[in-house]
Amino acid sequence: MKSTDLGKTWTNITGDLPARGSTWAIAEDHVDRNLLFVGTEFGLFFTTDGGKKWVQLKGGLPTIQVRDLTIQKRENDLVVATFGRGFYVLDDYTPLRTINEQTIAQAATVFPVRPAPLYVQSSPLGLPGGSFQGHGNFMAENPPFGALFTYYLKDAIESRRTQRRKAEAAAEKKGADVFYPPWDSLKAEDRQEDPAVVVTVSDANGQVVRRFTAPTTAGINRVAWDLRLQPADPVNRAPFKPDPDYPFNSPPLAPFAPPGTYRVALAKRVDGVFTPLGEPQQFKVVDVDSVPGRAMATLADQRKTAELEREVLGTSALITETLTRIGFLKRAIDEAPGADTSLAHRVRLLESQLRDAGESLTGDPTLARRNEASPPALQGRLQGAIGNAWTSSLSALNPSQQSQIDLVRREFGAILARVRQLVDVDMKNLEQAAETAGVAWTSGRIPKAPPQ
Repeated sequence: MKSTDLGKTWTNITGDLPARGSTWAIAEDHVDRNLLFVGTEFGLFFTTDGGKKWVQLKGGLPTIQVRDLTIQKRENDLVVATFGRGFYVLDDYTPLRTINEQTIAQAATVFPVRPAPLYVQSSPLGLPGGSFQGHGNFMAENPPFGALFTYYLKDAIESRRTQRRKAEAAAEKKGADVFYPPWDSLKAEDRQEDPAVVVTVSDANGQVVRRFTAPTTAGINRVAWDLRLQPADPVNRAPFKPDPDYPFNSPPLAPFAPPGTYRVALAKRVDGVFTPLGEPQQFKVVDVDSVPGRAMATLADQRKTAELEREVLGTSALITETLTRIGFLKRAIDEAPGADTSLAHRVRLLESQLRDAGESLTGDPTLARRNEASPPALQGRLQGAIGNAWTSSLSALNPSQQSQIDLVRREFGAILARVRQLVDVDMKNLEQAAETAGVAWTSGRIPKAPPQ
């Protein structure tokens, strides 16, 4: 079984059904009687005007006999049975009810968003999907979890390089001359950031709760919001990408947004300029795991806890990054002919002090490497509390979790002040002394002006 998205190509809006072959199945929408689906010898087609104009539904569906169709009315899903290829499911086809010539003539359209059910996903096999069960558990992928946003782009949002190459290909096809582009044009292409569609989700008060990018291809696209706030993890590595062969890695964790009314707005970002796309849409996040008397976590509480995590993880990453800089600086000082032994002593003292600050935050690595018991570190207390809260329940923090977070909040301030002194003052003073002594450049330093 497979799950397929809405069709990507809508250029056949005035077309007819294939003249050859047979029609195997037909299904009528239970809301709009003019929305029909037809399975043919050459694929799946739909019409929004009772059969006057037909459009082929693609989006991953092969050109194959479609032998049977049925509609799951509760979720508005179209289930397609094909000859020799199995089943396909078109999840939530409701945007097709509003597709017409006026819609596809617009530059962009954001379709209405159905209510998003909020719950904690389970992993009955210990890992997502079928885990390592192979065909022992025959199952298809579920629709994306969260709020599903569907939008239409009349034209793809392309970079300068892509536009130039397409124009050159078209000119070459016509037999016209193709000239080498000027240097300033190539420089602009090299420096251009890839265009993007930016999705912004806001709460009922207009506060932005999540922002991410989406596909820029022409036609109908879909992207899902996982109903979580923006992750607070440091941005110091490539974006997370799931590995189908190694399902143990997971994306950065963030708290769930509470049930309520939200708004999604789209914009295209080209050369740093944001241009709105279509009209924003309101939608609801609905708690489907409601328990009588349960205290739900509020957005303010979730933000407060996430902010503490941002500060703790950021400080930990800063310590690691600064220790790397100190390692290079220590080597450069040892190799510099003009550096005296006092600089070598200062850099090693700073390294030791920074490691002490790191241990108070993340724990004693000497004991950890030898599997010896050690007091819980602040970062471990915090991540243990929020990890249990954000992955197992939609409730407010329980007393045990809250006490751990309160302890971290009380003790973290002194550690942050110590790290700030070591990095902002002591490290900068040491780097300035190294620069004066003619030590080779190391990361984080600005070379002094050469003598005139």
